[in-house]
Order: sequence, then structure tokens, then C-alpha cells
Amino acid sequence: MDFLRALSPGTFVPINLSLWRPALNLILLQLLFCYMSKVGKQPNNLHLILPLCLLNSSEINRSTDYGTTYEKLNDKVGLKTILSYLYVCPTNKRKVISSSLDTSSSLLISSDEGATYQKYRLNFYIHSMLFHPKQEDWILAYSQDQKLYSSVEFGRRWLLLQENPCYCCSVIADAQYVTCRMQNCSEAVRSKPFPGYIDTDSLIVQDDYVFVQLTSGGRPHYYVSYRRNAFAQMKLPKYALPKDMHVISTDENQVFAAVQEWNQNDTYNLYISDTRGIYFTLALENVKSSRDLEGNVMIDLYEVAGIKGMFLANKKIDNQVKTFITYNKGRDWHLLQAPDMDLRGNPVHCLLPYCSLHLHLKVSENPYTSGNIASRDTAPGIIVASGNIGTELLDNDISMFISSDAGNTWRQIFEEEHSVLYLDQGGVLVAIKHTSLPIRHLWLSFDEGRSWSKYSFTSIPLFVDGVLGEPGEETLIMTVFGHFSHRSEWQLVKVDYKSIFDRRCAEDDYRPWQLHSQGEACIMGAKRVYKKRKSEKKCMQGRYAGAMASEPCVCTEADFDCDYGFERHSNGRCLPAFWFNPSSLSKDCSFGQSYLNSTGYRKVVSNNCTDGVREKYTAKPQQCPGKAPRGLRVVTSDGTLTAEQGHNVTFMVQLEEGDIQRSIIRVDFGDGSAVSYANLSSTEEGIKHVYQNVGIFRVTAQVENSLGTDSAVLYLHVNCPLEHVHLSLPFVTTKNKEVNATAVLWPGQVGTLTYIWWFGNNTEPLITLEGSITFAFSAEGMNTITVQVSAGNTILQDTKTIAVYEQFHSLRLSFSPNLDEYNPDIPEWRRDISRVIKTALVEVSWEHILVAVLPGLPTYAELFILPHKDCSKIVLNFFTAPLTDVTPSHSGSAMLMLLSVVFVGLAVFVIYKFKRKIPGINVYAQMQNEKDQEMVSPGSQSESMANAPHRELMIPEQLLHSFLMSDDKNGSS
Repeated sequence: MDFLRALSPGTFVPINLSLWRPALNLILLQLLFCYMSKVGKQPNNLHLILPLCLLNSSEINRSTDYGTTYEKLNDKVGLKTILSYLYVCPTNKRKVISSSLDTSSSLLISSDEGATYQKYRLNFYIHSMLFHPKQEDWILAYSQDQKLYSSVEFGRRWLLLQENPCYCCSVIADAQYVTCRMQNCSEAVRSKPFPGYIDTDSLIVQDDYVFVQLTSGGRPHYYVSYRRNAFAQMKLPKYALPKDMHVISTDENQVFAAVQEWNQNDTYNLYISDTRGIYFTLALENVKSSRDLEGNVMIDLYEVAGIKGMFLANKKIDNQVKTFITYNKGRDWHLLQAPDMDLRGNPVHCLLPYCSLHLHLKVSENPYTSGNIASRDTAPGIIVASGNIGTELLDNDISMFISSDAGNTWRQIFEEEHSVLYLDQGGVLVAIKHTSLPIRHLWLSFDEGRSWSKYSFTSIPLFVDGVLGEPGEETLIMTVFGHFSHRSEWQLVKVDYKSIFDRRCAEDDYRPWQLHSQGEACIMGAKRVYKKRKSEKKCMQGRYAGAMASEPCVCTEADFDCDYGFERHSNGRCLPAFWFNPSSLSKDCSFGQSYLNSTGYRKVVSNNCTDGVREKYTAKPQQCPGKAPRGLRVVTSDGTLTAEQGHNVTFMVQLEEGDIQRSIIRVDFGDGSAVSYANLSSTEEGIKHVYQNVGIFRVTAQVENSLGTDSAVLYLHVNCPLEHVHLSLPFVTTKNKEVNATAVLWPGQVGTLTYIWWFGNNTEPLITLEGSITFAFSAEGMNTITVQVSAGNTILQDTKTIAVYEQFHSLRLSFSPNLDEYNPDIPEWRRDISRVIKTALVEVSWEHILVAVLPGLPTYAELFILPHKDCSKIVLNFFTAPLTDVTPSHSGSAMLMLLSVVFVGLAVFVIYKFKRKIPGINVYAQMQNEKDQEMVSPGSQSESMANAPHRELMIPEQLLHSFLMSDDKNGSS
């Protein structure tokens, strides 16, 4: 390596990475910098690990002097090891895990900051890992094949928790919130703290809060659990109708949420909660929002580091975006005062509220590039941001501004955008220009941005890709990385400013600085005094000492915000909103108990003020009044009005106000059963009931106490799954004659149904609630009819064809009971029987014969003779006398002979197809179970073929010919 010592201010060390391939190294640099960003505050003996990856191998190096020299680790971890990611334990920075992608996935585990590694083989490939916030050896791992594993030995051994982490998902892609202990997550010990299903991917676990979302009726509903207690629905003001919500912050036992309401598109409203995260009040309206390249929503809200309760937000007012600041968590907001002078010392004429300073508030997700704004916990009061002066925020004409007194006053420091890095707890600020051109210089400030000095950090201009400060910001080391040209190798430049200072700061090198808001010293109910290094002192600060002193203030009205349901009026008082009934706060209160009666105010959470108006504005305990029940509601647990037969239905009973402990509740399920409870609190987990029948049931809930009663009604539709629909209608009908079409369902009792009827090529259907309709056709020909039956989410349909003629002949056929007893009653069987009957009449043209076997038992069939231009010829082929339209009671020799022919043909079919045994008939022992089926005609049902003499079995054509010849002989005789 070449070492280049700059004349001043410190040591510049360019590190030649000639072995790196540019196509991969940007990604692999992230391993180093991601590691460094995860380290956070570190002791001075921090060791850095630098992986240098090629296409099929890695060169892994470790530095113990902040990147000046490196030790090669390939011999320790494997010559062909390829690293995929680096993880650092958040509670013990000496423990490091690197996942390796080789022939089998493995982990490289170190307990000494990467000095030594042990390799552990895995039987799965890691997608991501999550460390326990307190137990340093506890890890969860999610595999690439979507399995969940746990380890209590810092990755050395793993336990499979769940084969499919979506085990809780239902068919409709809903999910359940399931909890269990990592060491034992069997089905038997899992619990479901949230009753029912939640929206997929809606779970957020953050600090003491758990958030879930449930969509019902097309609207999202949000629930929160505080400190893992029971879930409660989050309460926004009544007419805040949210369509999207993002949790911004959960610091200091309070939830800051951004809510996009029904009338917003590119803005969100900020809401702030009570300690439990249930009751929310409006903090700021119409905060600007945008989306990043991946489609994620970005809210223009910035929490200033180092000063609790201080936020910056960009609000949209009349299509102009303006920057506002608050020092008390959204209780009050103010525009930013523009600098008095520009960068050249010229006065700036900018008067509030017509003109102000506006800032870009986007934070960089990349750890080695800066965003538009930066602040640090270790440098309270110092804020650096890009923006402009004027009536609104602009995307062009951007300059850099700094405030060293927590946003009260601002100074312009550059006319172009720069990346600003905090070193030495903010005692040194480093700025590098944002440009696509190569640069050699950077700027340093030792007096909180009041003056800047220009320094060279490289002899050859460098395309800068990123800047990273030393973790913890306790020394004066930074790293610049980039490349000399688009085709050159990557370069790392270490910049060390320690040589500038010859000593650490002493006590007399500091001055006190009091936090204030435009002269008001009480911020969040306390006066805070910090120490800052005097600008003329050149010493290294070292570790951050925090505030010198903090003194509580006397409470004033400014320390209190309006409580839930109250709004601030022009006189400054918090009064009930038009939609809010203050007495409803006691609805869960029982007679003899007490509740906190709101004064309309609540103290800003984490505000430390004492005495003063605190007692006046604090909610007072009050005896619960005796109230008659009012606002009773009964709903199902999933919010639907349908249920399935034979399954549990859970009813929830809700009361707007009344003594729930002393109120008797009775629920009548509408099916002849009812339940009663001594008090409403006994129904908190729901009332379960199973309906054995389908139908619409009137569910009635009634609550009663000594002061009155109230009731509520719900109509529940109980269904069972619809499995099959069959459209029943005549095969043939006469023109202009009304006929009936009926939808036959299986099962017969399904519940509430809708029938959609389609006739021929009509594009508009007929919709009915009945399963039967009548209709007539005015033209001859073949027509189709389709019925669709809608039951819940299921739609089934059946289509039939009907022939329409001026006239036709039909005969009704009946059969012996044996036909029904030994054959299945299914549509397929009836179609086959129809075909056999028709086949038996082979002498007649098929297109002029229709046979329909009617549904239901006993079995009947209907024979239709359709019109023909030479109808007499067809008739004479069958009968010696003309065929006429007859009824089932008609009798005659010709009719009997025709039916006999049909019956014999049918008998042959039944024996062949179904092979069912009929007692009392023996036809050829060698055929085993194949026997003749008995059939009689409707005109002479007493006749039977059981006693007929044995003869050789004949096919239908032979039987037809035989009976026709017999008929001729009888006729001639």
C-alpha cells in the first residue's frame, strides 16, 4: 500500500483495491459498511472486517487500526468461502455471524470481533435473521424455503419451529396472530391473543406495542396491544375515515401515527395517542407524502435526534409545501425563521408567515450516503439540512443550512448540496459536495458550522460514492470510498484528524447552553442545560456526557393537549366535539365503582412539568353513575351476516353506555334456543351457538338493569354448501303455451338463494328468489334455458334444451318398483335409460323421437312423437292403427304392444349395464347375477314377465322384431 501524508489537517491513507471487480464490489462494500452502521457505539478497540469478493471466491480481511492495515483471514474461514451477509449481535458487538454460500449453506461465527471463526453447516439457506433485543444468544432465522428456525446458542444449533410459517393462514388469505415461546412452539402451546383473523402482512411489533389490521366492509380497522395485554381497537376521531396508516414512532410510551384519510391522496394526517396507544388526537394535518423507488410510502416527518419531543414536518397548504417545527410532540407547530444573512453576508428579507425557511426531510436508508437532513443524539441542537428560503419548499435552488440551537435560528453554509458527517460528537463537521464530477477537496468546521476550511483528501480527483464516519463518533476517523474513473478499481481513503488535537477537552473548555423555543426555556415541562465546547477551543471531546442539568417547570396550559373527543376552539379551550358524548367514557363503569372523568385535557406524554395547573387539567376520579342501558348492538365476531350449518357462530354484544356489571343480558338465537347472563362482562369473549338448520334467523339481544332496558336485532343467514343444481323442465312444449322450469338443488335445504335465468341468446337475465318460473315460447324450434343459483360465494348452473312445436304426441310410461329398488336414482342413470328406450325404437328416425325419464321416485318416462311431413308413414311402421295423443289411462292393443317392446329392450339394458339381481327371476344360471328386469305397462300393471318361459336372450332389435311379428299375427287373427 502507498501511504500519503497530507500537509494538514491529518492523515490520508488511500487503500488500493486492485483485486476488486467493479461489477460486484459496490454490493460487497455494503457488507463492511452495514457492519459498521450496525455496530453503533463501540469501544476504541473496534476491529473492522473487510470482505473482498470476486465472482467465485472471497478475500476476507480484518483491520484493527480503523482500516490502515489489514490481516487476511482466508486461511481461517476457507479459501473459497463466499459471504452473503454479515450480522452483528446488537447486545454484544463482539459476536459476529456471517452467512456463507458454498456447496451447502453454513455460518461463520466469531465471538472475538472476527479474529477467529468457527464454521457450522446448515441444512437450510438463510433468507434473514432476527436477534433478540436482550438475550444475546437468541436468534430467529427465516429460510429461503419459508421455514422458521430458532437458536439459543448463537447459531451453533437450530430448532425448526414451523414447517410452513403460514400455518395460520386461511383459505381466503387471512391470517391469525399466533404467539409461542421460542424453545417450545408446538401446536399445543400456541396462543392467539387476537381473536379471529387479521389482514396478511399487517402485524407490527414495536417496543411495547403490537399492531394488527382487520378489513371489514371494505374499511380497515386497526387494533393495538400495549405491553402484550388484550387488543383494543384504536380510536380516531369519529369522522376520520382512514384508508391507510403508518406507525411513525413509539418512543416514550406513545404512538405517533400517520393516517391517510378518505379525501387525501398525497398527504397524511399526524395523530398522537395516549400511553396505551388507543385514543388518538390530531397533531398536524396534510403532511406531504411520496413514494420511493420500491413503492414504499415516505412521510415528510423528521424526529430531531438528541431532543425529545422535537419534530420537523412538511405540511401542504393550498398546494404549497411549508416546513413546520414542534418542541412539544405536536402540541404546537411553528414556521422556521429564515437566516438573517445569506452566505455572502447580505441581509435576507423574509418575514413570517409570508416567507420562511423550508427543508427537505428525507433520510437516507444507505448507511454511507447522507440524506437531506441529519442530527445526532450526541450533538443535541445541531441540525444540518438542505432546503430553500421563500414561500414554499422547492426541488431546485437548493442550499445547505445549519442550526446549532435546535432550530431557533439558522445559517446558510453552502449554496449547493453537500453530504455532512458528524465527527467527535459533533465537535467536527465534515462536508463533501454532491456532484457527479470527481473531487479532491472536503470542508471541515470546528465551530458548529460557523466557519469552514477547505482540505485536500486525495492527490488524484476521486468520484466519491460514499462517506462513512467511525462507529460511535468518538474519534476523528472517516472513510471516503469511490473510484478514479468509471473503469478503474475501487479506492478507500481513510482520513484521520486525530493529529489536529494535542489534548482532550477539559471542563473549562465548555460553556453552558440552554435549550429553548424562541426564548421559552421550558421544553416538555423541563429546563435543560447542555454543555457545548467553546468555539475557540481546539480539543477532542471524546465521549458524550449528555445534559449538564434538568429542572422541572411549573405546569401551564401549554403542557396539555386536548383529550380524545375534544377540540381546541378559538379561545384556546378544549371543548367536546359535536360527535362526542363525554358521558360515554363511563360506559364500562359499574355502580359503586369510579372512573377517570376527563377535563378535556391530557398532559403531553413524557412531559415532566409539576404543580401549576396540573391538578386542574388532570382527569378526576368520579363515582360511576347509575345508567339505563343504551346503544346495544349484536354482531358476529367476523362482522358477517352469514354462517354455515353445523358450525360455531360467535356473537359479540356491545353496549354504548350502561352498567355492564349490573345488567342482565339475554340472547335469543331465533331457532328456539336462548341463553342468559348475569352481567354483560361475561360475554366479552363472545357467545357461541351452532345452528342445525338452514334459513334466516332473527337473533335478538336484550339487556336490562334497574333503570331500563335496551334491545338489538340481527338477521343471520345460515346456509350449507350448495353441491349440485339440476334444471327440470319438459323436453317438448307447445308454442305459446306456458310451461314450468324448476331448479332442483342438492342438498334440498341450502339457505338464502338467488336464481338467475337465461333464455336462448338473451343478454339480460331474469332474477328471482324462487326456484321455479313459468314461461312460453312464440316460435318453433330448439331453445336453451340456463339457470344459475347463487349461494353465498358459490354459483352453480345447469342448462337444458326444450323443443317447441305447434303440436306433438306424448305417452306416459311407468315401470315396476323393482327398477327403482335395484338401480341408482342419479341423472346419469336417467339419461342412459332414455337412450335405451329410444334405441329400442330403431325403426323410427331418431330426430322425431324424444324420451325423458322424469326425476324422482317412482320412475316415470315420457315418450314424445314429434311432427313429420309424412307422419302417417312413421306411425304405420309401429301400429296397425293410427297413433293419437293419449294419456296414461289410454288402453288398446297397439299401445300395449309398443310398451311391451320398450320394456323388453329396457330389461336387456338393465341386466347388461347394472347387473343387479332381481329376486324370483332365474334366467340362465351361467349368467350368474344377470337377470331379466320386470316391467309392466300402465294399462295392465298386473301382467308380469316373472312367469314367462325361458328363452334365449335377444338384443333389442330382435325383441322388437319378435313383438312386431306377434302383433301382426294377433291382428290378422
